[in-house]
Amino acid sequence: MRAPKHALPLMADVYRQVIPRVHQELAIWKRKADDIPDEELRSQAQLSIRHKTFHCEGGSILGLLSGHHSKEVIRFIVAYQTISDYLDNLCDRSVSLDPNDFHHLHQAMLDVFEPEKEQSDYYACRDHTGDKNYLKDLVTVCREELVALPSFQIIQPHLQDLAKRYTELQVHKHVTPGEREERLIGWFESTAGPLRDEMSWYEYAASSGSTLGIFSLVAYAAKDPRMTRSKAKRVYEGYFPWVQGLHILMDYFIDQKEDHEEGDLNFCTYYESDEEMLRRIGYFFKRAKRAIRSLPDHRFHRMITSGLLAIYLADEKVSQHPLLRRQQFALFRFGGLESMFFYMNGRIFRRSGQKTD
Repeated sequence: MRAPKHALPLMADVYRQVIPRVHQELAIWKRKADDIPDEELRSQAQLSIRHKTFHCEGGSILGLLSGHHSKEVIRFIVAYQTISDYLDNLCDRSVSLDPNDFHHLHQAMLDVFEPEKEQSDYYACRDHTGDKNYLKDLVTVCREELVALPSFQIIQPHLQDLAKRYTELQVHKHVTPGEREERLIGWFESTAGPLRDEMSWYEYAASSGSTLGIFSLVAYAAKDPRMTRSKAKRVYEGYFPWVQGLHILMDYFIDQKEDHEEGDLNFCTYYESDEEMLRRIGYFFKRAKRAIRSLPDHRFHRMITSGLLAIYLADEKVSQHPLLRRQQFALFRFGGLESMFFYMNGRIFRRSGQKTD
């Protein structure tokens, strides 16, 4: 099986293969979440599945890169994304502002990529601990799929790099509001390397906050048991930083009003003007398109990139916000007709009862 090269076959595969499989996997985790004894942990696990299903659906589209192994790859993607969404809920809506707590929680996302290592005590710094092994079971499922990949060791360093960036971002962005910016700037200065000349600290943070590179690497390793180190590097560099940055900037773009009301950090608010924000998102889109040119299945990745613009612009948060509605037309210029096609699909899909978070 080859990855779809055109929009119509892609959407057909999404509706026929990806969405049903994602919902089957999420149903398993929903039952486990319902069985968590601690009220707070149970509530956050349930909410993360109920309101962030879209994250698993969107990420699992990359499972189509794995050919006949899409079932196994989607199982991994749903479990890993569920870890991410659950921990994000625990940090966003927690009374804790302790970076040690956030570090222990997010160790789960790092433990996934060290299958031989004993799992950590993820709740070591908080009173709520009774999850009936919910988080450890998620880690275990991810590990089961990874150790079955003949090429796992080839992609492992890149997976660990992306996961480390992601977890460090989550720790820094959830601490006391007065410390967040200083911590993130210091992290940027110490870890961004040459990217310091190409983007701001908040754009670097956005580029570190996506799981798409991880999912793409796992999908290719499932398809190609003889995956080379050079191909793994190409996939890594194809997604980080530009595609991942575009992904999270669009996520923050539609969440500006909500994050302001909740007091949550939003990287789009750091731009000096709306014009600069739109210009930089367009720049990330152009750089993303350039980065994916060397990837196998280039047309598929091009559709993913165009879809990132469209699927977020189709969110109801945009239609309900006059300023975002005006700005969306500027962003559509970057994606053209392909983005418009995915936008219309996104609108139809949301009217069937789905939404982003």
